[in-house]
Amino acid sequence: QVQLVESGGGLVQAGGSLRLSCAASGRTFSSYAMAWFRQAPGNEREFVAAISWSGGDLDYADSVKGRFTISRDNAKNTVYLRMNSLKPEDTAVYYCAAATARYYTTIYYLAGQYPYWGQGTQVTVSS
Repeated sequence: QVQLVESGGGLVQAGGSLRLSCAASGRTFSSYAMAWFRQAPGNEREFVAAISWSGGDLDYADSVKGRFTISRDNAKNTVYLRMNSLKPEDTAVYYCAAATARYYTTIYYLAGQYPYWGQGTQVTVSS
């Protein structure tokens, strides 16, 4: 089992940048596929980005491609989300998620595929 704690959220002006971090407990972090999701008020939780446990496979939602970068440091049990060129529509609570993965290339896209979640961190982008 793994416990996840997000940090790095805050208030930023449009065009600005933030870096979210997700620290994981447990000795098997390197065997987990990881992802970031977000949820704005009144909306369903949506996929943002995912990374395989090897770090070699990545994918992004179309809405953030070219602006967001997901990465991980298995030695530090941490996954990151670098967010550049932020827009007001990026405002949401951002959640880190983890799932055990059989293969080092595995990426999951659905919230239901991730059994482990952090508490979320608020990102607010002002116009």
